[in-house]
Amino acid sequence: MSQQSDDRAQEVPAGLDRTLGVPQIVFMVVAMAAPLTVFAGLIPLMLGSGNGIGTPVDFVLVGIVLMLFTVGYSAMTPEVRNAGAFYSYVQRGLGTGAGLGAAALALVTYVLLMVAVSAYLGAAARNVLVTFSGVSVPWWCLAAVGLAAIGYLGYRNVEVSARVLGALLIAEVGIVALVDLAIVLRGGDNGLSAQPLTWDAFTTGAAGTGVMFAVFGFVGFETTAVFRSEAKDPDRTIPKATSIAVVLIALIYAFSSWAMINDLGVARAVDLAADDPEGLAPGLATRYLSHAAHDVMQVLLVSSFFACVLTAHNVVARYLFALGRQGALPVSLGSAHPTHRSPHVASLLTSGVIGTLLAATAITGLDPVVEIYAWFGGAGTLGLIVLLALTSAAIVVHFRRTGTAAAWTGTVAPVLSLAALGAILVLVIGNFELLIGSRTGAYVFLAVIAGAFASGLAWAPLLRRRRRQTYSALE
Repeated sequence: MSQQSDDRAQEVPAGLDRTLGVPQIVFMVVAMAAPLTVFAGLIPLMLGSGNGIGTPVDFVLVGIVLMLFTVGYSAMTPEVRNAGAFYSYVQRGLGTGAGLGAAALALVTYVLLMVAVSAYLGAAARNVLVTFSGVSVPWWCLAAVGLAAIGYLGYRNVEVSARVLGALLIAEVGIVALVDLAIVLRGGDNGLSAQPLTWDAFTTGAAGTGVMFAVFGFVGFETTAVFRSEAKDPDRTIPKATSIAVVLIALIYAFSSWAMINDLGVARAVDLAADDPEGLAPGLATRYLSHAAHDVMQVLLVSSFFACVLTAHNVVARYLFALGRQGALPVSLGSAHPTHRSPHVASLLTSGVIGTLLAATAITGLDPVVEIYAWFGGAGTLGLIVLLALTSAAIVVHFRRTGTAAAWTGTVAPVLSLAALGAILVLVIGNFELLIGSRTGAYVFLAVIAGAFASGLAWAPLLRRRRRQTYSALE
C-alpha cells in the first residue's frame, strides 16, 4: 500500500465506540472457542477416534504453532488500520486481489461455523428441554430462538455482548475447572500419570487426525483483530489479547484432556471414549461433583454454544462493516448505529443469512449434529487453516519488503508458522473425508472453500474496472 493510502485509512473514523479492553476481547474470543463444548464433545472424540492418549500433546503443539503465528501477527497489527482482520493483513502483504479473496473466504468460513454451531445449539437446547420438562420441540425452533437473541445482542453495542459472554464463559470454565480439580485431588483412576504428556504418546496414535481436531478447538483465537475499531489502544490491546487467548485455550484443553485420561485410566481411556463419547463429560460431573452438576453442565453446554455463535456473529458483522467502509461491498454495510455505535446493518444482514441457511438445512432434513455440525464445522476448520497460512505468507512478504521488523518477529517466526500450518493443511485435506464424515460432503465443501477464495480474486479486477477510485484506495 502507498503511504497516502495508509494515511487515508487512518483518517477515516470507524464510527464505533472504543470501549473494549484486553479482558473483554479475551472473553469474546475464548467464548467462540467454547471450552465446555470442547471438553464435553471434542476431547472425547479425539480420545476415541483421534490421537488417543496423545491428545494433550496435540493441543500443546497446535498452541505452539499458533503462538508462532501470533508473533508476526502482533508485529504487523500496528500497520493494519481497520477491522478487517485476516483480509487486511493478506491485502497488505500479498495485494488487493489476494486480500479480497481472503475476505470472501473469511466470510464463508465464519458463516459455515455459525451454521454448524447454531444447529448444535438447537439440538443441545432440545435435549435440556426434554430432560427437565419432557417436552420435545424441533431443534430448529430452538435454534431460531437462539439466533433471534443473538441478533438482538449483535445489533446493540458490542460491550453488551462482551458482558454476556464474560458471564457465560466464567460459568462454563468454572465447571470444567471443578471437574478437573476433583480428578486431580482424588488421584484419577489409578494415580496420576504423565504418560499422556510424552512424545511417545503423541506418536503412537493417529497424530495427523489428532492435530486436525485440535485446530478445530482453537477456532476464535484469531478474531481479536476484528474488534480493532472498538478496542482501547488497539496497537497494544490486540496483540496482548491474542497471545493471552492462545495460551489460555491451550492450557485449558491440554490440562482437561490430561485429567480426563487420568480419570478413565491410561490403559482404558481410548476404549471407554470410543464406546460412549457423549456420556464421558456428564459422567465425570456426576461422579466427581453431583447429579446436580450433571444437570448444570447440560444447561451450560447450551450457553457455551450460544456464546460461540454470538462471537461468530460479531465477527462476521465486523468483516462486512470493514468491507463496506472500504467500498468493496455496499457502503451501507459500513454504517454505525447512531445510538448503539454498532455495525447494525451488517449485523442484520448476518442474522438474515444465517437464518436462511439454517432454515434450508432444516427443510432438507439434515441431522443437526451428525450432518450439519460435522459437515459445516469441518469445512469451516479447513477455511480457517487456509486463512492462517495466507496470513503467515502475507506477514513474511510484508516485512521482507518493508524491513520494519526484527528478524524473529518479521521472518523466522512467520516462516516457521507458515511451514507448520502448511503441514497441518496437508493433513486436514488428506483426512477431510473423516472430518466431514461424507465423501460427497467433502467434495462439495472443498469446492465451496476454493470457490469462496476464487470469487474474491475474480471480484478484484471487476472492482478495478468499474470503481477505480475505490480500488485505488484499497491498494
